[in-house]
Amino acid sequence: MGALKVFARDGFSRASIESIAAEAGVSTRTIYNHYADKAELFHTVIVASADRTARHQIDIVRRRLGTVTDIDAALVGFGTVWARPDPDTALHFALVRQVRADIDHIPIETIEAWQRTGPRQVKAEIAQHLRRWSDLGLIAIPTGRQAAELAAAQLIALTAGVADRPGEPLGDAALLRVVKSGVRVFLAAHPPPP
Repeated sequence: MGALKVFARDGFSRASIESIAAEAGVSTRTIYNHYADKAELFHTVIVASADRTARHQIDIVRRRLGTVTDIDAALVGFGTVWARPDPDTALHFALVRQVRADIDHIPIETIEAWQRTGPRQVKAEIAQHLRRWSDLGLIAIPTGRQAAELAAAQLIALTAGVADRPGEPLGDAALLRVVKSGVRVFLAAHPPPP
């Protein structure tokens, strides 16, 4: 947890093994006994954090999009939960913000492992639910995995994308207004078949 805190605070480039050791309450030697270098430690930290976060988010997706009686309400509920800061994933997303700023200094293998372990799994889960809704005639998504994944990306951008900005989080009323607007746009793009 010490390494995650330091990487989330300082990013890959600025974090030092010394500061990670101090945060974790261990010696630098202990860290080097387990990891060849900072890049290997960072790889391990971001993949483990992405895995935890993906499992948490997939659970939310299943609860919010699994059984639907009112598609508009389900999408608004999902978008609202997705857009709100979540204390269970706050440290991970602080790390993600650092990764975006530090992307040119992080090994591509680490970026690929993070994406594969976290964001791609979550998007695939959302896409699976949207595909099922399309198969049930609740919305229209062209056939194919890529079309469902595009719809998932659109839904996230139109609803929760508002949360991915600097500054204070939106208040409840403003957040709900933005999410409802995003859901209207999403449903206009993917209306149920006639």
